[in-house]
Amino acid sequence: MRAVLVDIDGVLTVSWEPLPGAAEALREIRAAGLPFALVTNTTSRTRASIAGTLADAGFPVSAEDILTAPAVTAAYLAERCPGARCLLLNSGDVVADLEGVRLVGADASEGTVDVVLVGGAGPEFGYEALDRAFGHLRHGARLVAMHRNLFWRTDRGLRLDAGAFLAGLEQAARTEAVVTGKPSAAFFEAALRRLGAGADDAVMVGDDIESDVLAAQRAGLTGVLVRTGKYLPQTHRAASGEPDHVVDSFADVPALLGLRNDEAR
Repeated sequence: MRAVLVDIDGVLTVSWEPLPGAAEALREIRAAGLPFALVTNTTSRTRASIAGTLADAGFPVSAEDILTAPAVTAAYLAERCPGARCLLLNSGDVVADLEGVRLVGADASEGTVDVVLVGGAGPEFGYEALDRAFGHLRHGARLVAMHRNLFWRTDRGLRLDAGAFLAGLEQAARTEAVVTGKPSAAFFEAALRRLGAGADDAVMVGDDIESDVLAAQRAGLTGVLVRTGKYLPQTHRAASGEPDHVVDSFADVPALLGLRNDEAR
């Protein structure tokens, strides 16, 4: 392997608290000179904020090591919808990672919004906000979603995410969202370009069997599923495919990559 892509939430941390052995494993990968990128659908924090939190927890990372769904979304909009007026529905402040995106306020009248941009779910996803988004979609706005995760794991257990609301908007407005974050192939391609690696030479480590692992495998990468975060045995059994590798946690990844000798295992 010449490059490693790593999900953050559920793989390295849960509710931003490090999982056992995760920081040490990432330091081993860094020490071995193996390029890596932390690829995340997190839409509640900017790259700089994520990097600061992880560094404080002992992870050897900077903002340059992190690729977020908002950052990829900004690049997509700049290429495909330059100058588009975008209504953002998201929990958390990620405006700094949406550089160049033209955001409009919630009071924008119907017919004046070009793109309804959906991020991660939270208290902001109330009836009024969703109905407002529905109205703009009915008047011709495009639907762009940073991801379609159904849930994620916190220190309080599993919590509902934007994918559940996104499905409702698609059905009600009779449209289909363009997804810019995982599991889109474009997201993995963007990460590989940053590392200068091809899919055949890269591995993706994640806790979401569909969006992280199987999506990466369809894009040509080697997939590694960890049994932490949102991993559930029943979800694994019902998945649309089988991961290339399954390990207990990210702490096991250096050994899987051959970065430890037999005595260290």
